[in-house]
Amino acid sequence: MNSNVSDFIPILMQIAFSFLFVFATVLASNMLGPKRKGTRKQANFECGLDPIGNARSPFPIKYFLVAILFVLFDIEIVFMYPWAVNFKAVGWEGLLKMGGFIALLLVGYLYIVKRKALDWEK
Repeated sequence: MNSNVSDFIPILMQIAFSFLFVFATVLASNMLGPKRKGTRKQANFECGLDPIGNARSPFPIKYFLVAILFVLFDIEIVFMYPWAVNFKAVGWEGLLKMGGFIALLLVGYLYIVKRKALDWEK
């Protein structure tokens, strides 16, 4: 399959128009928008509340542990999706393999429950 430069002209035009639109929008809002300076305007906005404390305070490791466990089990769902789509095509062999995969996930889940990795009080 041969392609010419003329085949890419619509894509290049779309990219050029998108950059032009973004640049024009930012320029127009900068030129037309209000320009108010002041200490209240320049202060940090914390959801309507006054900022309290240091923003660089460390998070408890529990947040990172739960995030990593979520990503781990969320990615496992990605492996289950193609199996579910092709359920009839893989037959009994695919069912047994997915059963082993789910059993392995269950062992991992039981391990993190036993280690109380999801217990917020500890």
